[in-house]
Amino acid sequence: MDYLPLFAALKDRPVLVIGGGEVAARKILLLKRAGAQVRIVARQLEPSLAELTQAQSVEWLATEFEESQLDAVFLVIAATDDAALNQRVFAAANARQRLVNVVDNQPLCSFIFPSIVDRSPLLVAVSSGGTAPVLARLLREKIEALLPTNLGRMAQAASYWRHHIQTRLKTVAERRRFWERVFTGRFASQMLAGNEKQAQQALEEELNQPERQTGEIILVGAGPGDAGLLTLRGLQVIQQADVVFYDHLVSESVRELVRRDAEMICVGKRAGSHSVPQHDTNRMLVEAALQGKTVVRLKGGDPFIFGRGGEELEAAAEAGIPFQVVPGVTAASGATAYAGIPLTHREHAQSVTFVTGHYKDDTSFDWAQLAQSRQTLAIYMGTMKAAEISRQLIAHGRDSLTPVAVISRGTRADQQVAIGTLQQLESLAKDAPMPALLVVGEVVQLHHQLAWFQHNPQREGFASSVVNLA
Repeated sequence: MDYLPLFAALKDRPVLVIGGGEVAARKILLLKRAGAQVRIVARQLEPSLAELTQAQSVEWLATEFEESQLDAVFLVIAATDDAALNQRVFAAANARQRLVNVVDNQPLCSFIFPSIVDRSPLLVAVSSGGTAPVLARLLREKIEALLPTNLGRMAQAASYWRHHIQTRLKTVAERRRFWERVFTGRFASQMLAGNEKQAQQALEEELNQPERQTGEIILVGAGPGDAGLLTLRGLQVIQQADVVFYDHLVSESVRELVRRDAEMICVGKRAGSHSVPQHDTNRMLVEAALQGKTVVRLKGGDPFIFGRGGEELEAAAEAGIPFQVVPGVTAASGATAYAGIPLTHREHAQSVTFVTGHYKDDTSFDWAQLAQSRQTLAIYMGTMKAAEISRQLIAHGRDSLTPVAVISRGTRADQQVAIGTLQQLESLAKDAPMPALLVVGEVVQLHHQLAWFQHNPQREGFASSVVNLA
């Protein structure tokens, strides 16, 4: 270990920065966040530092470096492009036993700046010891994505309760078990969701009724397939789950992101068959939460758009189970974007309508309104009734030559896009791989110009990722 990781308390301590350019400015902003008293030595200051000086937020000590300036400071940073000056600063600081950092010159550093994930008062620092700073930054970005932005607020709330917990729970072991439950239970999930009042209630319940083991249900939209479209909040939640109930529409790449030791239960549905009736799914969600588990209901797309998410949360509410919702990228938005089909466009469509293809009879829809031109129809689960949809739209005034698309397995590596006209919708949808989205409207013609996603044509039964019947 070439460096000992330390967290330095710089609040109200003097720090000397030699240099007044952009690099120096970045270091100074970081020092100011830590509460340091910054003194600058530079011949001139870049605009942001000049503003800080005018506001008396930093002190412009001198224009030329002198070794005596090091006598009354805690840290020293040299951020100049003058190699000789940087060497002088390093030697003078070492002679006075001052920690010094010469920016981008690791041999002239007795301390280094790590890549920082700031969730104050929680801090995570990543360093390569100056050998591979870009790699350290990339690792920081990955950690940044995994740590919720409200993590610091959770730590502050825990700090507020520490003394009270110490008076109630006498032994270290009791307090450790209590905080382990709190930081992995409903207090944590509510705090990370920004529901501070509910989080405080959960903590009080845990303290006053530790035997009460009610968990919670979190409804998470998994997006249309590409794991990269799972939201950051969604990723954080599935990493905390005790049990995950998922649909067939949730892609394998998304399921692989779930916490490894979480129980995985498929309650998915496929067209024409139901592996688990909805009322049974509702019951299982409630039963798992009543066992004190963090229950994630992972649904393809967005749970509130043709996903029956509302029905499942109604069951949770009736049972008195706390719940949350994490929205997802819905199929209409994700699949069309990956197919290069904008849902709206000033020259082609001024509105978009989301429609489900699962309807009981012809009176379920206002076909005349759906058939209006200059709008886009995004039809979920519509392949089985594609012929009826085409017939009704044409019968109610939509031009039979209106462009249409059938997007199969949208956003996934094996995405398929079939392009044609409204009168050809039945044949386009007939053998389309599932899941599939039907798109009706003039915007479809932009596919040939805007398609960008790298398709994989090597799928059995399809010679090409694009079928054009127009």
